Amino acid sequence: MKRFMTPARSALLATLAVAVVLGACNRGRSSPSGAASASAQASHGALAAPSAHPALPSLPSAAPELPASTERGRELYGRMCAVCHGANGEGYRADGAPTLSQPAYLASVSDDFLDFAIAIGRPRTTMAAWRTDQGGPLSAWDIKSVIAFLRTWQGPPVKLDEGYVHGDAVRGKALFVKECESCHGAKAKNVHILSRQWLTFAKTPFIRYAIANGRPSTPMKAFSASLGADRIEEILGYMRSLPAWLAPGEVAGSIRPPPIPLGPVPLNPKGPAPVGFRPYPAMTPLSVIWRELQRHARIGILDARTSSDYTTLHIEGAVSVPFYDPSPYLDDLPRREWLVCYCGCPHSESGALAQQLLNAGFTKVTVLDEGFGAWTAAGHPTRNGQTP
Repeated sequence: MKRFMTPARSALLATLAVAVVLGACNRGRSSPSGAASASAQASHGALAAPSAHPALPSLPSAAPELPASTERGRELYGRMCAVCHGANGEGYRADGAPTLSQPAYLASVSDDFLDFAIAIGRPRTTMAAWRTDQGGPLSAWDIKSVIAFLRTWQGPPVKLDEGYVHGDAVRGKALFVKECESCHGAKAKNVHILSRQWLTFAKTPFIRYAIANGRPSTPMKAFSASLGADRIEEILGYMRSLPAWLAPGEVAGSIRPPPIPLGPVPLNPKGPAPVGFRPYPAMTPLSVIWRELQRHARIGILDARTSSDYTTLHIEGAVSVPFYDPSPYLDDLPRREWLVCYCGCPHSESGALAQQLLNAGFTKVTVLDEGFGAWTAAGHPTRNGQTP
């Protein structure tokens, strides 16, 4: 029997179809904060529905994003960043930690660039990853607040050339090797400007301005006179031919990991007392520390870096006690044994941790003088993960 579609029936089916589609969309969509929250639905309620049809499920409302706090950023910078970058952002308190307070730099750099550098760090440098999903202590809001504080050092706006890159990559590579590699190459101590992550967020106008104008009061000189605009474009052509993308795990997460549990301290608890250690602020050479470990002396080795750095690679047998917050570990550290602090810069962070231990009443505290880099260069044992 043939059924005819009446206008009323057609309208009803159309309404039901829209409801099904919208319901499916709503079920598949998550809030910007990451997950559909039953409590958010309960607190905000569902929209009132037409009387003839059931209510569609409401989208969860995301919590409003807190505005960045300059004062919070000032506190965090002083606690976590100043040991390497200087109290006033002057830089080079530790190996390779660049100047951050240069006004023209801040006037030309984007928030995205600064955010990613703080969050993910700079692999194969002493700049650690600080965001919580990377094993660091800072939330996304904390990082935005640090950036807001950095912006207080910013100078007046600078004029950026937004034009397309028209340089030749082959000629640019030769120029880069000649003019830039000694400072910015893979083995150089200054900013590694060819890294994949750096190139992802370093916008072309920002790079062009830096090459042409330099960074006054820093080692970066201006090249506009010596190279000229055309040869600067050649270098840009080379840099823009290199990989610039993000790997899995480099996007923001939302989980703050708990402190890494403290492992056994000291090593060799039944061994002899170490000989030749120098109490902080004096430091103890790597050769002495290694000799005493070979003697199976009683030594606690404390990694002062961020927990993300510790998880990536650390001295075998070392425990994680980050310099910026040693308080969760103080009650469990032995006060009658020698504690050796180390970091990679080579002793800004370890020195900060050592001073806090002294302030807390510890007396047998020293610092590995040459730092973690010397340990790995010597081929001494290391581990990754959270196990000492």
